[in-house]
Amino acid sequence: MLASLRSGLHDIAEARLDVAAKTFLSDPRIKTPDFTEPKGAPALVGPDSVSWRIFKNPVTLFIGGVAAVFMEFADPKVRTGVWEHSNFRTDPVLRLKRTGLAAMITVYGARPLAEKMIANVTRMHSRVEGVLPSGEPYNALDPTLLTWVQATAAFGFLEAYSAYAATLSDDDRNRYYSESRRAAALYGATGAPQSLAEQRLLFENAAPRFEANDIIFEFRNIMRRAPAFPPPAHLIQRTLVRAAVDIVPAPIRDVLGLAPRYGLRSFERPIVERLARRGERYLLRSSPAAQACRRLGLPEDYLYPGR
Repeated sequence: MLASLRSGLHDIAEARLDVAAKTFLSDPRIKTPDFTEPKGAPALVGPDSVSWRIFKNPVTLFIGGVAAVFMEFADPKVRTGVWEHSNFRTDPVLRLKRTGLAAMITVYGARPLAEKMIANVTRMHSRVEGVLPSGEPYNALDPTLLTWVQATAAFGFLEAYSAYAATLSDDDRNRYYSESRRAAALYGATGAPQSLAEQRLLFENAAPRFEANDIIFEFRNIMRRAPAFPPPAHLIQRTLVRAAVDIVPAPIRDVLGLAPRYGLRSFERPIVERLARRGERYLLRSSPAAQACRRLGLPEDYLYPGR
């Protein structure tokens, strides 16, 4: 019985991956740039980078993005700033897609496009400020907060990929953090980790700021229900949110109250791994990854060896 259920979920998830990826990467409310132009223009990082390998996978991007927000929200200043100055509660899918597109432009976009987009994001952040219930002020351009957002996003995407799609070595992790240096500086995250050791130290030093809050579970419930994917692919969405909880470091999960029951159940992990590995082989010609390869004169399946 359980084996039949697992097989059925595998089939539904894989059969709808094409539609889900296309739907998630496109939205008439969002202007998506042409990643094939200008011809030959380099990105902030090169096509042989760990970043290009990771960001092509739509499954682990969703998981990593949700995990990153859980970790961001551990910091009360980041949590309050995002919750009070964004449309997460009213239109979480649009917010998620815009964030995803920003990540794609940062990694795959031609350098001038990425720099322009990041400058626009920074201008928007300059208007985000307020006061916590404790009376402590916050400002979205605070380098400490920007560093925490950058570090949690980098960690989420990296660890989701390694946990579910293809295991990464510590050398891969060090390369990945080093690759993010230029983009982090453009965003104003001056203390963003540039190695695995720096990431671990940053998380340790940030721990005293962490606190639990009901918003954590409100966010979780929103991401379980929001129609990020079309039916029937949305049936797997709650499982992907559970997968996100699983990669949040245990000390942060403990502070936030994300008990083991919020993570993957035993029969769900193989489903997520199979879907993520399918995403690793899935070439969508209209994706930023494939377009960026064409821009640089590379085969569009350059990032998909052994397809």
